[in-house]
Parts: sequence; structure tokens; C-alpha cells
Amino acid sequence: MKEYTLLAFAAALGSVVLDRVLATHILVQRRFWVALAIMFFFKIPSNGYLTWRPIVLYDPSYFLGIRLGTIPVEDFFYGFGLITLSLVLWEYFVRKEGHHDV
Repeated sequence: MKEYTLLAFAAALGSVVLDRVLATHILVQRRFWVALAIMFFFKIPSNGYLTWRPIVLYDPSYFLGIRLGTIPVEDFFYGFGLITLSLVLWEYFVRKEGHHDV
């Protein structure tokens, strides 16, 4: 079973669903996509180095084996889910406490 693939896609999908459920609308904000682009800009060289050396190893039985360069495609979905979840929760709690100008 491809556990890493399943969990990475679940993290990405779960963060999108949470954005809808909490009505934070992070995914339609330009600043979200700019933050995500910045994250990927730094992720590609650092993650690429770690997987190229190879300092970080992936067992082929846990992921699809599709790589962008040396980086498993699941890493991008995991990163998307992690960043999106953090920003959705941040936006939700800021709004809940009434700090709308953040």
C-alpha cells in the first residue's frame, strides 16, 4: 500500500475541505498563492538537495515513484496541505477573536 501517497493527498484534500467548512476562503486569496509560491521556491532546492544526495530516502513501496527531479510528487501535496492547514487555522482563529485587520 502507498501510505505516503494516501496521507499526502489526504492532507491536501483535508486542508481544502477545512477551508470550505470554516469559510476562511484562503484558497481564493492572492496572498495565499504568493505564500505558496514562495514556499515552493525554497522547497525545491532544499528538498531536491536532500533527496539527490541522498540524505532523505523513500521506500518505493510507500509512494508512487513519480518524481519532479529527485523530489517525490507526494512532497508537493504534503507541503500544500501543511501550509494550507496552517493558514486556514490562523485565519479562522484571528477572525474568531475579532482581529480582522491582520
